[in-house]
Amino acid sequence: MTTKQAFFLVGGAVRDALLGWPVKDRDWLVVGGDPAQMREAGFVAVGRDFPVFLHPETHEEYALARTERKTAPGYHGFAFHAAADVTLEQDLARRDLTINAMAQDDGGQIIDPYGGRRDLADKLLRHVSPAFAEDPVRILRLARFAARFEGFSVAPETQALMCEMVAAGEVDALVAERVWQEFAKGLMEARPERMIEVLRDCGALARLAPELDALFGVPQPAAHHPEVDTGVHVLMVLRQCALQQAPLTVRYACLCHDLGKGLTPADVLPRHIGHEGRGLPLVRRLSERWRVPSDCRELAELVAREHTHVHQSEAFSAEARLRLMERCDAWRRPERFEQLLWACECDARGRLGLEDRPYPQREGLLKDLRAVQAVDLAAVSAQELAEGRKGPEIGQAVQRARLAALGE
Repeated sequence: MTTKQAFFLVGGAVRDALLGWPVKDRDWLVVGGDPAQMREAGFVAVGRDFPVFLHPETHEEYALARTERKTAPGYHGFAFHAAADVTLEQDLARRDLTINAMAQDDGGQIIDPYGGRRDLADKLLRHVSPAFAEDPVRILRLARFAARFEGFSVAPETQALMCEMVAAGEVDALVAERVWQEFAKGLMEARPERMIEVLRDCGALARLAPELDALFGVPQPAAHHPEVDTGVHVLMVLRQCALQQAPLTVRYACLCHDLGKGLTPADVLPRHIGHEGRGLPLVRRLSERWRVPSDCRELAELVAREHTHVHQSEAFSAEARLRLMERCDAWRRPERFEQLLWACECDARGRLGLEDRPYPQREGLLKDLRAVQAVDLAAVSAQELAEGRKGPEIGQAVQRARLAALGE
């Protein structure tokens, strides 16, 4: 006998509408349906692990109501049951947070069996059921939501559950690609520093990024860093990234720029002499662990190595500024060089009470780059060749022309 299907708008679309936010993506839940009915109605099956279909006209996702059962460690270890007898409440119960476990029927009525509306009003991130503990990705997702929803806090019982999950080793089962996927999204939210705070509070940061976790409690000179604590400084730099609407490459580089300070020998604390070089292997290790894309990885290494030189560049001679640009491959990678300077500005302003101070180094080095780019290398080379000079001599002439362009 054919069952009657019911369609419900679910998840983020319901949540964001209640918050008064624009609804970007709409996901639908089908209760009382089966795959044959969906195909007969023209829906296209796309789900690999459980029945998900695309609407033939809107191409929005429609998933059959389902329950799930934990079968193995990690976030892949689940068995799904999708059938016409699965109720709306059963499907919503398997979701991560109460604010994501609401539905809306075709008449506009909100179905909220787990108190999501109340938690939205109270700005609380609360798990729906103990099943939250079965999927370690949910820790990352919650941290990302904390970065998105300003002013939201983690419910005490959810905080305790996440700590238990970390202690049980669930976070260790996460695969690199999923970790990076969630971190990349979280870094691009309005308050990326909140993601780091939430992960640190439950112990997950020490498992996922021990190089970053090690920075908290490490002192810095108060003259340059009134906030003193290196980990707090990194959070403030991420805040600057968000305020300046920096791209992901810059935000990841800022996350990693001071990793070397976690290895500073006691005899040079708190000045952190040489932290740039100590940080490079740590940046590479973290990037490899998370399988970070090459553009983010390369900029992070460049910023870790050169950020203090950029900060000091106003006092550099023309030769020193030229060497800095050469090390950064600024001629061939001008966009990456500009992102380096952007990250350095966020670093300089990510300090207590110094958030609005000018950062003339950025514009000064950009001016230098434009001046050097304007040098007619073909004309310089042609002139040298006409005068009988070759190879190294032409290179020396190019360097003299570039220095002349810098005004010294």
